[in-house]
Amino acid sequence: MSEEKKDCASCGQAPKWQRDFPIEWEGDHYVTRRETVKFLTLGSLLLAAANWMTAFAGRVLHRGSSSVQHIGPASALETSASLLFRYPTDQDPCIAVRTPEGKLVAYSQVCTHLSCAVVYSQSENSLLCPCHKGAFEVDRGSPIAGPPTRALPRVKIEQRGDQLFATELEA
Repeated sequence: MSEEKKDCASCGQAPKWQRDFPIEWEGDHYVTRRETVKFLTLGSLLLAAANWMTAFAGRVLHRGSSSVQHIGPASALETSASLLFRYPTDQDPCIAVRTPEGKLVAYSQVCTHLSCAVVYSQSENSLLCPCHKGAFEVDRGSPIAGPPTRALPRVKIEQRGDQLFATELEA
Protein backbone atom coordinates (compact mmCIF):
# COMPACT_ATOMS: atom_id res chain seq x y z
CA MET A 1 0.00 0.00 0.00
CA SER A 2 1.11 3.49 -0.67
CA GLU A 3 1.91 5.86 2.15
CA GLU A 4 -1.09 8.02 1.38
CA LYS A 5 -3.46 5.07 1.64
CA LYS A 6 -1.80 3.96 4.87
CA ASP A 7 -2.19 7.46 6.28
CA CYS A 8 -5.80 7.70 5.16
CA ALA A 9 -6.68 4.20 6.29
CA SER A 10 -5.25 4.86 9.72
CA CYS A 11 -6.94 8.27 10.12
CA GLY A 12 -10.27 7.30 8.53
CA GLN A 13 -10.13 9.95 5.81
CA ALA A 14 -10.64 9.47 2.08
CA PRO A 15 -7.63 9.78 -0.26
CA LYS A 16 -6.66 13.29 -1.35
CA TRP A 17 -8.02 12.91 -4.89
CA GLN A 18 -11.43 11.96 -3.48
CA ARG A 19 -11.38 14.98 -1.16
CA ASP A 20 -10.50 17.26 -4.13
CA PHE A 21 -13.15 15.74 -6.40
CA PRO A 22 -15.98 14.55 -4.16
CA ILE A 23 -18.26 12.34 -6.21
CA GLU A 24 -20.86 10.22 -4.55
CA TRP A 25 -21.12 7.32 -6.95
CA GLU A 26 -24.00 5.79 -5.09
CA GLY A 27 -25.99 9.02 -5.36
CA ASP A 28 -25.16 9.64 -9.00
CA HIS A 29 -28.21 9.32 -11.23
CA TYR A 30 -27.67 8.15 -14.73
CA VAL A 31 -29.47 9.82 -17.64
CA THR A 32 -31.68 7.45 -19.58
CA ARG A 33 -31.78 7.25 -23.36
CA ARG A 34 -35.34 8.57 -23.29
CA GLU A 35 -34.25 11.69 -21.36
CA THR A 36 -31.36 12.24 -23.78
CA VAL A 37 -33.62 11.98 -26.83
CA LYS A 38 -36.17 14.29 -25.20
CA PHE A 39 -33.44 16.85 -24.45
CA LEU A 40 -32.06 16.71 -28.00
CA THR A 41 -35.54 16.98 -29.55
CA LEU A 42 -36.59 19.94 -27.41
CA GLY A 43 -33.22 21.62 -27.96
CA SER A 44 -33.53 21.21 -31.72
CA LEU A 45 -37.07 22.59 -31.69
CA LEU A 46 -35.93 25.55 -29.62
CA LEU A 47 -33.09 26.33 -32.05
CA ALA A 48 -35.41 26.00 -35.06
CA ALA A 49 -37.94 28.34 -33.43
CA ALA A 50 -35.18 30.85 -32.67
CA ASN A 51 -34.06 30.77 -36.32
CA TRP A 52 -37.62 31.36 -37.54
CA MET A 53 -38.11 34.20 -35.07
CA THR A 54 -34.84 35.82 -36.17
CA ALA A 55 -35.82 35.59 -39.85
CA PHE A 56 -39.32 36.92 -39.13
CA ALA A 57 -38.02 39.78 -36.98
CA GLY A 58 -35.51 40.70 -39.68
CA ARG A 59 -38.27 40.96 -42.28
CA VAL A 60 -40.60 42.92 -40.01
CA LEU A 61 -38.02 45.30 -38.59
CA HIS A 62 -36.25 45.95 -41.90
CA ARG A 63 -39.31 45.94 -44.11
CA GLY A 64 -38.39 49.32 -45.42
CA SER A 65 -37.02 52.64 -44.39
CA SER A 66 -39.70 55.29 -44.12
CA SER A 67 -37.54 58.38 -43.69
CA VAL A 68 -37.61 61.03 -46.40
CA GLN A 69 -34.28 62.36 -47.58
CA HIS A 70 -33.49 65.03 -50.15
CA ILE A 71 -31.35 63.74 -53.04
CA GLY A 72 -30.91 66.75 -55.25
CA PRO A 73 -32.48 68.68 -58.10
CA ALA A 74 -34.26 66.71 -60.82
CA SER A 75 -32.57 68.90 -63.43
CA ALA A 76 -29.22 67.33 -62.43
CA LEU A 77 -30.51 63.95 -63.62
CA GLU A 78 -30.77 64.15 -67.39
CA THR A 79 -32.15 61.42 -69.64
CA SER A 80 -29.84 58.37 -69.74
CA ALA A 81 -27.83 59.70 -66.81
CA SER A 82 -27.24 58.60 -63.21
CA LEU A 83 -26.94 60.32 -59.85
CA LEU A 84 -25.22 58.87 -56.79
CA PHE A 85 -26.65 59.48 -53.31
CA ARG A 86 -26.75 57.85 -49.88
CA TYR A 87 -29.93 56.49 -48.32
CA PRO A 88 -31.14 55.74 -45.61
CA THR A 89 -27.80 56.40 -43.85
CA ASP A 90 -24.48 57.87 -44.94
CA GLN A 91 -23.03 54.34 -45.16
CA ASP A 92 -25.59 53.12 -47.75
CA PRO A 93 -24.66 54.13 -51.33
CA CYS A 94 -27.48 54.30 -53.88
CA ILE A 95 -27.81 55.15 -57.55
CA ALA A 96 -30.67 56.92 -59.35
CA VAL A 97 -31.05 56.55 -63.11
CA ARG A 98 -33.26 58.33 -65.62
CA THR A 99 -33.83 55.78 -68.39
CA PRO A 100 -33.91 56.71 -72.09
CA GLU A 101 -37.73 56.56 -71.83
CA GLY A 102 -37.57 59.22 -69.08
CA LYS A 103 -38.51 56.87 -66.22
CA LEU A 104 -36.82 57.57 -62.89
CA VAL A 105 -35.55 54.51 -60.96
CA ALA A 106 -33.21 54.11 -57.99
CA TYR A 107 -31.49 51.14 -56.38
CA SER A 108 -28.96 50.33 -53.72
CA GLN A 109 -25.53 50.60 -55.33
CA VAL A 110 -24.29 47.50 -53.47
CA CYS A 111 -24.14 44.41 -55.70
CA THR A 112 -26.03 41.45 -54.25
CA HIS A 113 -23.16 39.09 -55.12
CA LEU A 114 -20.13 40.37 -53.20
CA SER A 115 -21.07 43.97 -52.31
CA CYS A 116 -19.13 45.74 -55.07
CA ALA A 117 -20.49 49.08 -56.28
CA VAL A 118 -22.65 48.90 -59.40
CA VAL A 119 -22.43 51.65 -62.03
CA TYR A 120 -24.78 52.74 -64.79
CA SER A 121 -23.77 51.92 -68.35
CA GLN A 122 -25.49 54.29 -70.75
CA SER A 123 -24.45 52.28 -73.83
CA GLU A 124 -25.94 49.02 -72.48
CA ASN A 125 -28.73 50.69 -70.47
CA SER A 126 -27.97 48.46 -67.48
CA LEU A 127 -26.31 48.55 -64.09
CA LEU A 128 -22.93 46.83 -64.22
CA CYS A 129 -20.85 45.31 -61.45
CA PRO A 130 -17.21 45.59 -62.55
CA CYS A 131 -15.90 43.08 -59.98
CA HIS A 132 -17.31 39.90 -61.52
CA LYS A 133 -18.99 41.12 -64.73
CA GLY A 134 -22.48 41.13 -63.22
CA ALA A 135 -25.30 43.09 -64.84
CA PHE A 136 -28.74 44.22 -63.68
CA GLU A 137 -31.77 45.49 -65.61
CA VAL A 138 -32.36 49.18 -65.10
CA ASP A 139 -36.16 48.91 -65.09
CA ARG A 140 -36.51 46.18 -62.43
CA GLY A 141 -33.05 45.78 -60.86
CA SER A 142 -33.07 42.04 -61.56
CA PRO A 143 -29.83 40.29 -62.57
CA ILE A 144 -29.32 39.56 -66.26
CA ALA A 145 -25.67 38.43 -66.35
CA GLY A 146 -22.87 37.23 -64.13
CA PRO A 147 -22.90 35.66 -60.70
CA PRO A 148 -25.56 37.82 -58.94
CA THR A 149 -28.81 35.90 -58.37
CA ARG A 150 -30.82 38.44 -56.35
CA ALA A 151 -32.26 41.75 -57.49
CA LEU A 152 -30.93 45.05 -56.21
CA PRO A 153 -33.00 46.61 -53.39
CA ARG A 154 -35.16 49.37 -54.89
CA VAL A 155 -35.32 52.89 -53.50
CA LYS A 156 -38.62 54.72 -54.01
CA ILE A 157 -38.10 58.20 -55.41
CA GLU A 158 -40.56 61.11 -55.42
CA GLN A 159 -40.19 64.21 -57.53
CA ARG A 160 -41.61 67.33 -55.89
CA GLY A 161 -41.25 70.18 -58.31
CA ASP A 162 -37.60 70.22 -59.32
CA GLN A 163 -36.43 68.33 -56.22
CA LEU A 164 -35.92 64.57 -55.81
CA PHE A 165 -36.58 62.77 -52.51
CA ALA A 166 -35.85 59.19 -51.46
CA THR A 167 -38.84 57.95 -49.48
CA GLU A 168 -38.40 54.21 -48.90
CA LEU A 169 -35.91 51.38 -49.29
CA GLU A 170 -37.62 48.16 -50.35
CA ALA A 171 -35.91 45.01 -49.19
